[in-house]
Amino acid sequence: MVEISEKSNLLEQKIVRYRLQEVDEPNLYRDIFPYTEVPRIAFNHRRVNINMPRDIWITDTTFRDGQQSVEPYTVQQIVDLYKLMSRLSGPYGIIRQTEFFVYSKKDREALEKCRELGLKFPEITTWIRASKEDFKLVRDLGIRETGILVSCSDYHIFKKMKSNRKEIMDKYLATIGEAFEAGVMPRCHLEDLTRADFYGFVVPFVNEVMKMSRDADIPVRIRACDTMGYGIPYPEVEIPRSVPGIIYGLQHYSDVPSEMLEWHGHNDFYKAVTNATTAWLYGACGVNCSLLGIGERTGNVPLEAMVFEYAGLRGSFDGMDPTAITDIADYFRKEIGYKVPPMTPFVGRNFNVTRAGIHADGLLKDEEIYNIFDTTKILNRRPTVMLGQNSGLAGIAYWINENYNLSPAEAIDKHDPLVAAVKEWIDAEYADGRQTTLSVAELEEKIEALSQGKLRRL
Repeated sequence: MVEISEKSNLLEQKIVRYRLQEVDEPNLYRDIFPYTEVPRIAFNHRRVNINMPRDIWITDTTFRDGQQSVEPYTVQQIVDLYKLMSRLSGPYGIIRQTEFFVYSKKDREALEKCRELGLKFPEITTWIRASKEDFKLVRDLGIRETGILVSCSDYHIFKKMKSNRKEIMDKYLATIGEAFEAGVMPRCHLEDLTRADFYGFVVPFVNEVMKMSRDADIPVRIRACDTMGYGIPYPEVEIPRSVPGIIYGLQHYSDVPSEMLEWHGHNDFYKAVTNATTAWLYGACGVNCSLLGIGERTGNVPLEAMVFEYAGLRGSFDGMDPTAITDIADYFRKEIGYKVPPMTPFVGRNFNVTRAGIHADGLLKDEEIYNIFDTTKILNRRPTVMLGQNSGLAGIAYWINENYNLSPAEAIDKHDPLVAAVKEWIDAEYADGRQTTLSVAELEEKIEALSQGKLRRL
């Protein structure tokens, strides 16, 4: 039969309700995931439409998934990062939530100290083992929402949990019922979704979850987890790797509203940011990230990257303060001792640094030629150059002007005798076999000597 769809306001075939498909042997998609070869990207030429929600937002897993990949943060470090995250989020809460562990005394102390700050955003949520005791703990802490793990691929159901689909589905549903009983809103983490039997297990399971949610009158958030980074953003790719197909399927066949749908990705195949943006474009309101992308194996979706994706899609930061990104990166370096890879976009030391002389020449004439945007205004980071054997006269002139904060009236150009003298010294260094770049300290010492003390860092 056909009926008017509430989603499209058009007559459509009544949607098929998928039932759980029990199988004797796990569906491991060996034609796509041969394991001894690179995973294959299969196409079925089925296309779904872009369906961007009215509101989109970012959620954070720095203190959960991110913290599992580094030395555990101290209570003070968590508090400091939470404050910086709130500043970045802005008054409208574009960074809407962040999740905490609650197992140890230290976990709970950090959570309480962050709550005491009285900041509206990001909202504090938790992640727990799926047990009655943990649900009670969350409820007693006064936390509204908690994440629970519901692994959904046959890799996990058969190989890890040594069970079958029906037993695992029943176990998950009973656990969600316990969350409702405790008055806690569950966030179901569909682990390993991009290797799961989407229509044989995922959709039937989520259908039951949404039915239980309606009956209990308690909302449920569905987090689509690309645990191994297998997700593919291209149109017309087959399920289970298709990001557009997954988001469409959860909405179309399981009635998950956009505001209850969230993407969580990893970067194993360099697609984390693109997959997260694709999830937004096709109907998920939330994308889950971590600061600097720190997370399991190759990391999570970098939160700072999605701040810029948001601004690019919306045409505005909508109150977010991107200068906080620079302060967050500095905090990781100076207070936590985390080594940010220098070439990392937005946060790496070399993000807006050029070594090539021809690029430096362009920066000297107009920084817009070789700078991706006004990094001074947006990130409080001036573009700069690094001096070495390929810097050239223009690079040296630019470096001197920037390093000594020379005003336009004081600035020198590449024809200045001082620049020529510095270039001669640099050439001699590399002619003598030097391989490394020049440090700021030795450059300043040489420049101060060559300028007879006229240029000196205060």
